[in-house]
Amino acid sequence: MAAVVECAPAGPGGLTMLGVGVGPQRMSEADRDALAVLLSVNGLGPLTLGRLVDSLGSPAAILETAAASGGAGTILDSSRAGDGEWRAMPRAVADAIAVAAGNRRRLLDEVSRSGLRVVARGDADYPTRLLEIDIPPPALFVRGTLAPLAVQHVVAVVGTRRPSPAGRRIASRIATALARAGATVVSGLAIGIDGAAHAACVTEAAPTVAFIGGGHARLFPKAHDRLADAIVEGGGAVVSEYAPSVEPTKGTFPQRNRLISGSADAVVVVEAGARSGALVTASWALEQGRECFIVPGSIDAPTSAGCNGFLRDWHGLAKAVSGIPQLLDDLGLLAAVALPGPGPREIVVRSTVKLPSARAVLSGRDAAQVAVAEALVHGAVTVDELVAVTRLTIAAVLGALTRLEAAGLARPVHGRYEPLGPLAAVDPAAA
Repeated sequence: MAAVVECAPAGPGGLTMLGVGVGPQRMSEADRDALAVLLSVNGLGPLTLGRLVDSLGSPAAILETAAASGGAGTILDSSRAGDGEWRAMPRAVADAIAVAAGNRRRLLDEVSRSGLRVVARGDADYPTRLLEIDIPPPALFVRGTLAPLAVQHVVAVVGTRRPSPAGRRIASRIATALARAGATVVSGLAIGIDGAAHAACVTEAAPTVAFIGGGHARLFPKAHDRLADAIVEGGGAVVSEYAPSVEPTKGTFPQRNRLISGSADAVVVVEAGARSGALVTASWALEQGRECFIVPGSIDAPTSAGCNGFLRDWHGLAKAVSGIPQLLDDLGLLAAVALPGPGPREIVVRSTVKLPSARAVLSGRDAAQVAVAEALVHGAVTVDELVAVTRLTIAAVLGALTRLEAAGLARPVHGRYEPLGPLAAVDPAAA
């Protein structure tokens, strides 16, 4: 499992940390500002921060102590447990806290310039699912609204940064189906599967939430800055547990992954290589008691090596995705949605070419052919999926497919079906 965060047994200085921000007692603005400053200090983990709060009384008191003469030394002594169970923090971290206390105004201005809110544990809009994980972040830096994380169903969709075209299409179809069912999709804003999932939700005008692996002022990847804007404008959020200026590193991304899984009820991995970070998210999901779904792939595909291996290693815990209707059924969402289209549409620059609708192409054909053709255009590819979407009998679906094939409008490809000829040019939005 990916245990890379500061961990320790629960105790007075551990999981009960920041008592001013936990439970019914709301954190004061002074403590909230102090917490934002303290979270900018590299090397200050949540448990050490908790011990400092226990010792000095509040986040604001920590900054006041650090800013005083000899403050770094006092902070160092305060980080050591009285019973000797804990060693003091490194001197460099204590010095960094003192420096941050002196730069308090500049650090808070960074938060303001980035358009962020600091949501602390105990605040009403702090995600309740995150409170269930080990060592929840003391606070989150939020651009947008966290309301989408309060809905009944939240599902993470993650995968490799270097997906196959088919992988991107599957991620888009899964995310769109989830969005249409009223679930919130969370992911990590990375290039590849993450981006495809977020973009699909934006296209559907459905809120989605992205957890990033660094500070907002160091957004990574920069190629997704417009996607991040679209997520916020669409009623979602971009969220970090790091202060705005914190650089993303190899260590921050695994920590970020625990928030992706922890904020969701289930995690779906679409494609993942043998060493993909998406597998870290899947591991966190199992550790946190979340459901874990894996899209299997060809044994010859490097992008599926991690998925296939995870299914083998965690047989009985991780579930294979055998189709989108089956996935929705497992999540209790099948009755709420029709299947989505074959891939993400452009969200910034849209084509000015007017594409035909399925009904225009199918003029004069019977209702079963029209229903099956529309389902094909929207990405249903197997007979099972077509039956689930159209509500027709298997015999009716097979009969419609036969007639569509004879007309050159559909074809079978290795047990799946795809639109052909004029039907392949149909605009899914008009189908």
